[in-house]
Amino acid sequence: MFRRAVAKAASLTPCRRSASTRKVSGIWTCFCSGLTDRFSCPGGFVDMNDVLPVLYRKIAIPAAFLIDGPAGAYGGDIRLGDLTGDGRPDFLVYRTRHGTKPCFLGAFDIDGQVLWQSGAGGRQPVRPGPVAIHDIDGDGETEVVCFRQDPGVPSPSGEMRDVLVQVLDGRTGAVRNEARPPEIAACRGEGSDWVHQRILVADLRGSGAPRDFVVKLGDTVVAVNERIEVLWTYRSPWREYGRCPAYIPCVGDIDADGKDEVNGGYFLLDHDGTPLWERRLGDHMDSVAIAEWDDGRLRAFCSGFGHVVDHAGHVILKLGEELVPHGQELRVAHFDPSVPGPQMAIRYRGHTPHVLVAGRSGEVLSRFTLNESPNNTGMEAVYWHGPDAPALLFNGGVLWTGRGELYAELPGLPEPKGNPRQGWHHCIPARIHGGPGEDLVVYNPWDAAVYIFTRASDANAAADTFKAGPRQYNARLMD
Repeated sequence: MFRRAVAKAASLTPCRRSASTRKVSGIWTCFCSGLTDRFSCPGGFVDMNDVLPVLYRKIAIPAAFLIDGPAGAYGGDIRLGDLTGDGRPDFLVYRTRHGTKPCFLGAFDIDGQVLWQSGAGGRQPVRPGPVAIHDIDGDGETEVVCFRQDPGVPSPSGEMRDVLVQVLDGRTGAVRNEARPPEIAACRGEGSDWVHQRILVADLRGSGAPRDFVVKLGDTVVAVNERIEVLWTYRSPWREYGRCPAYIPCVGDIDADGKDEVNGGYFLLDHDGTPLWERRLGDHMDSVAIAEWDDGRLRAFCSGFGHVVDHAGHVILKLGEELVPHGQELRVAHFDPSVPGPQMAIRYRGHTPHVLVAGRSGEVLSRFTLNESPNNTGMEAVYWHGPDAPALLFNGGVLWTGRGELYAELPGLPEPKGNPRQGWHHCIPARIHGGPGEDLVVYNPWDAAVYIFTRASDANAAADTFKAGPRQYNARLMD
């Protein structure tokens, strides 16, 4: 079904600024400019075949990093960054004990060459876990910030007594610093709200660049600086399944004071951990964001019942329980070029392929059904045509327009395999190749390879100098 749709789409000639040029009633219409004369559009036109995805690289995870699983050899979860400082992307694969505690890390470059490895064993992380790649100390060299399971300390899966926080040299994997902060060691939990342990890089002190990180461990948010010193903690009063804060918070400078805040869906924490507001807005607060919305102002997006809230807790927009009974994933971008952006795309019925796109005044612009994918998570906004063009939606190896039109199936991806909770194609958008738009780094944690897709017209262009930003070191991956 997908390939037939792609072949049909390839006959169109869209404007370079819009993926949504269509021939309506015999007239070519460019929705990026509102013009109907194909020769007058300021964006110019391009052959659709030039902007369809092609497989740029298939990178085999080094054999020394693989272990055997029920679906064959696999590496584990993946992170992306420039570990060596050469301007090329590198990759880090890791596995865990107890599902959440990293015990093995292996670094390799875009050619699949081993850079270093640390630790051994482990199994598939139950969710994308506490590993991040970033220059956390500002010395111009990239580090790996991670949790590390200490096998010499007995501890069950729901406790953190056996966990060290480490900062590793990105080039060699050598330990630069490690500590066992008591605020982290004291955390305990279980269930869905416990297993989503994600390190989020942030600038909490106004350093001018991110030198801190935040991690949510069950009901507790812990903020830590580059020296692994705890800055503050916050404990949420909501713990019931389906009525607790977002499993994975997000960070951003929503009040424009030069320091990041933390959006947890039921709370917004100032840079020092002080709650700016606390409110149980709606059930199933599975996804959050901080992004521009009205007149360029940053807002807190909260998937539970579809909320947009300002830094003081005033509700700017509420779609409501009828429209969004279970907001599983939420992404903010300019998806629909026929109306002013941005808009928010919400997977509104939990782990299903059903998505709606809502505009700034709350109007539902479109409802559509994405392709089925194991777990039905991993939806991501992708600036395929560049930052000024409408974004596409990635879902399970397929690209969609913001109107629910199939754009393309990524060629050459194998069928998903492994436990369906993690056995599906994860996506990290990143500018790796030449061209105006983002490329796609795609992997299945139960597979033995990483795939990079770019536009057909850019496949032979010189690669850009790779520089990771928040969409890479704080990639959502899933909600």
